[in-house]
Amino acid sequence: VQLQASGGGLVQAGHSLRLSCAVSGRFSGTFMGWLRQAPGKDREFVAAIRWIGGFTYYADAVKGRFTISRDNAKKSVDLQMSGLSPEDTAIYYCASTNAITSAVYDPGMYNNWGQGTLVTVSS
Repeated sequence: VQLQASGGGLVQAGHSLRLSCAVSGRFSGTFMGWLRQAPGKDREFVAAIRWIGGFTYYADAVKGRFTISRDNAKKSVDLQMSGLSPEDTAIYYCASTNAITSAVYDPGMYNNWGQGTLVTVSS
C-alpha cells in the first residue's frame, strides 16, 4: 500500500489549510495518522483515526483546531487545520499503523509512511 500526502503550502497565521492523504492498494492498517516534523525537532504525533469505526485521537497541541477525517470509499484521510500558527510549520506525513490504541500517539509505531507535504505558516 502506498500513501500520498498533498495539500501543503504557505499560509498566514490564523488561516486554514486542508491536507489529504490518498491510499493506493489494499489498506490493511488499523489506524491512519498524521504526524509532523518541524525543523530541528523530532517527528511528533498530530492526529489519528481508526479506519473501522472512525474514532479520532489528537495531540494536545492541535486539539480543537485540527480535524481528521476519512473517506473509506475514496480511501483517503484528510486533516483540516484551522487557526494555524507559526509553531505548526513542519513537514506533515500521513502514515499507518496496526498498533494498539494507546500506541497511536507514538510516531515510532507507524510502519508505513507517505512522502510528506510541507506546511509553512507565516506570522
